[in-house]
Amino acid sequence: MKRVLAIILGGGAGTRLYPLTKLRAKPAVPLGAKYRLIDIPISNCINSEIERIYVLTQYNSASLNRHIARTYHLAAAGFSQGFVEVLAAQQTTESPSWFEGTADAVRKYLWLFAECDVDQYLILSGDQLYRMNYADFVARHRETKADITIGVVPMDEARASDFGLMKIDDTGRVRSFSEKPKGEALKAMRVDTTVLGLTPEEAARAPHIASMGIYIFEKPVVHELLDRDRDRADFGREILPDSLRDYNVQAYLFNEYWEDI
Repeated sequence: MKRVLAIILGGGAGTRLYPLTKLRAKPAVPLGAKYRLIDIPISNCINSEIERIYVLTQYNSASLNRHIARTYHLAAAGFSQGFVEVLAAQQTTESPSWFEGTADAVRKYLWLFAECDVDQYLILSGDQLYRMNYADFVARHRETKADITIGVVPMDEARASDFGLMKIDDTGRVRSFSEKPKGEALKAMRVDTTVLGLTPEEAARAPHIASMGIYIFEKPVVHELLDRDRDRADFGREILPDSLRDYNVQAYLFNEYWEDI
């Protein structure tokens, strides 16, 4: 996994977790005694042998910086090229605004990511609870020769309208998006999830697939998309739906415990 760069998005102000986020960034919220939310994607990366990790944040990042500095010394632990580094939003002459969305956050540091000798960017969320071997995620991306791969979870009818949903063809290629559909629009987003490996019984219980908000991009593709569509600030609502026609966008099914905190 030496050809993958992980980029963890720290999220916004975290108003839904207030007052836990009154004095700290959302990824720095405590979880299980000494751990923080950010430890989930970071430990997933390290256990998947992804050693280069950036964390993007802009709200109350002092405690997050302190936790990461004290916890992750990858070079000293034998990861010769490994690092975990926080990148805070900053105003510059070229970019006077703060992060305006997930895609905009990545766009503002593309100049730095471009210096990394990698083939893919793994873009993750800093506020989710799950355990994943990202090596399987990357392997699916490479096997399908995808430009973009989206992590998805099977979803039942009752909760599906709370998520961004996708339709796929019989090869697992994503053909359409719908953001939090309801009624007939929700029914129209049903898919045959046996294509992604579910049993017929599991597919009947979960006839939708929802985006996890985690992605793998080929390095040249994300640079092209973010340079071309500079007014588009969000991956899920803007960048990805507009990429379906010109790029091979695949779905990777994660059928284990996952929760968006």
